[in-house]
Amino acid sequence: MKKHLIKRAAGVVGAATVMTLVPLAGTSYAATCSGTGCTNKGPVATGCDAGATTKKSTGDSYRYAELRWSATCTAGWVRVVTKDSPWGPDYATIEAWNKNTWDLTKSLSVSAVSNGSDWSNMIGGAGYAYRVCYKNAWDNTLSCSGYWYS
Repeated sequence: MKKHLIKRAAGVVGAATVMTLVPLAGTSYAATCSGTGCTNKGPVATGCDAGATTKKSTGDSYRYAELRWSATCTAGWVRVVTKDSPWGPDYATIEAWNKNTWDLTKSLSVSAVSNGSDWSNMIGGAGYAYRVCYKNAWDNTLSCSGYWYS
């Protein structure tokens, strides 16, 4: 009788443990940072990528940089996309400019992969003029988007 109760209890505990590890369908996770608290953190790891939108972009159809913005987190990052670009190492940056003094407040960059996409960490905070730039290693050109005001 004791063995039967122990087995049954172990089964219930095991099932409860599995249920706590498997999220239910449709479960959403809240972002883990906001504003300047997101600076230098990854958009995917913090959940800020969910619902993010592209505000500005620069480049061409083979390689470009996008300014991605999370309204939930009040933070932005640069996503770089390359298609058949063997020249490398291309890279992209996101810049946050003080709108009053036009001083560069913060800049983060990410190297472009030869055929795919990657993204930088975030710069958090409202009240900046953000832009993204793409540096093409093949002809050494730099293209920057217009400013987007958060």
